[in-house]
Amino acid sequence: MKYLRWNDSYSVGIDAVDFEHQTLIEMINMIYAELDDRRDIDEIRRTVADVHTEISAHFALEERIMRDGHYDEYEAHKNDHEELLDQIRTMMDAIENDGEAALEMLSEQLADWFSAHFATFDARMHSKFGPSH
Repeated sequence: MKYLRWNDSYSVGIDAVDFEHQTLIEMINMIYAELDDRRDIDEIRRTVADVHTEISAHFALEERIMRDGHYDEYEAHKNDHEELLDQIRTMMDAIENDGEAALEMLSEQLADWFSAHFATFDARMHSKFGPSH
């Protein structure tokens, strides 16, 4: 399983956003650890629900910053957020029906999505709102 590691290229230059990104990475890695340790499915289910809650709150922060800053890519960025939240909700439903197979798929999708989102949407957000602007 590929654990996520924070690196400076993920930084958007806004302390609150960067802190939450680091927290989300830790939570996703917690899912990985629980899967590796073959934890109880109910415990993993709770962790996934916690990740969904944290991600929702984080996206609200990012979206407020973008709206307040009249960010021209707000709609596309918000749509990417909504897509991930929909994927997590779908996977949460699948966990109820297909257990560990769905969890494995979720963990891979989270890592892939975050890596791609950091490299594209958040990188562009950094160029607009980072410390040099």
